[in-house]
Amino acid sequence: MRHRIACTILLPCLVLLCGLRQAGAGNAAPPQSWLTTWATSPQQSLSDGDLALNGQTIRQRMRVTVGGHQLRVQLSNAFGKTPLVIGNATVGIPLDPASVASGSIKALTFSGKKSVTIPPGAPMLSDPVDIDLPADGEISVSLYLPQKLQSPLTMHSLALKTGIISPAGDFTASEHMPQAAKTESSLFITALLVPRTSTRQFTVVAFGDSITDGNDSPLDGERSWPADFARRLKAAGRADSVAIVNQGIGGNQLRRDFAGVSALARFDRDALSLPGVRYVVLLEGINDLGFPGARMGEMQLAPADSMPGADDLIQAYRQLIARAHVRGISIIGATVTPFEGTDLPGYYADFKEPVREAVNHWIRTSHAFDAVIDFDALLRDPVEPHRAQARLISPMDHLHPSVAGYQAMADAVDLALFR
Repeated sequence: MRHRIACTILLPCLVLLCGLRQAGAGNAAPPQSWLTTWATSPQQSLSDGDLALNGQTIRQRMRVTVGGHQLRVQLSNAFGKTPLVIGNATVGIPLDPASVASGSIKALTFSGKKSVTIPPGAPMLSDPVDIDLPADGEISVSLYLPQKLQSPLTMHSLALKTGIISPAGDFTASEHMPQAAKTESSLFITALLVPRTSTRQFTVVAFGDSITDGNDSPLDGERSWPADFARRLKAAGRADSVAIVNQGIGGNQLRRDFAGVSALARFDRDALSLPGVRYVVLLEGINDLGFPGARMGEMQLAPADSMPGADDLIQAYRQLIARAHVRGISIIGATVTPFEGTDLPGYYADFKEPVREAVNHWIRTSHAFDAVIDFDALLRDPVEPHRAQARLISPMDHLHPSVAGYQAMADAVDLALFR
């Protein structure tokens, strides 16, 4: 009897409580959504080199695409084997690699704390910080690392932006940071996010290898093809709505790890999981063909007998397409560029060319991708189609585009693809 009375009293209370919770949830404001306005793909450092940091501050600059009045910074210890301690972190508007504008420094916090410890393998997202960041503007991020860092570190080797490493000490609040060393790599910072203020806003991920990363383009020049394309978007009046981020890694392959994990291994992390992404432009495959039998000094890049067939690369493309589509993300395929004449011994061989041509034929005609950008047709020499045009290819290695070549790639992308 007592049990029945208790249930009679308790049941209406539970119903009332559930109703209050549902009513409260229905009246709550939706959470703020965010947009990726800059990103870079994390890699594992190969050696300490100039990255043997011990109680120092690093100051790094990034150029965003879409701007905003708030910013979140994502850090990563993806490849670290020990916890990464950030003692202090700030953002500011840069004047040069070492200096920020007077009064622009803002402290970053992580769950309300100025110091944070990032476990091995983990990312860490900052709290929002109020800062006026214009479209196509630069931001400087300073990180104080109070402990001696142990390899491997999480970095992006080809940042093509000069970063400053201080003497020992916390200089995150200094408008001008003293310099002990420089780096051209990006350390620990993997993404910058701004509030998404409209459904018209979205992110385009340029995903690929060193041709996307901007190899052989000038330091601090912002002359990769994604950077050139960002300027086209700005000129077309779309800088407030379309962000483009560069997720290229030098030496990247579809199927094998080299100087970073393969496209198949990193695609979800570096493309599909980024906040606000709606499109991916995929330019991968040249290293899968070029590396087998190639040598860089005394190092063999891949065994000669590891050469893939066209079906192997097509299977990898189909997997990336499927993974994008189940997320509702469109994926645009780019044809593999010509590479006869490259200076790297063994990278090009006549037997590799039919595989490249078969892969490109499939990209163009299969309709597996949502759209196609034909970088091969753009860059190839009309007389010797296995080679790139001399004016569009770098004289340094005859493999990567020149500054003119990167600009031509950006100009060839139809703005109407991104709606």
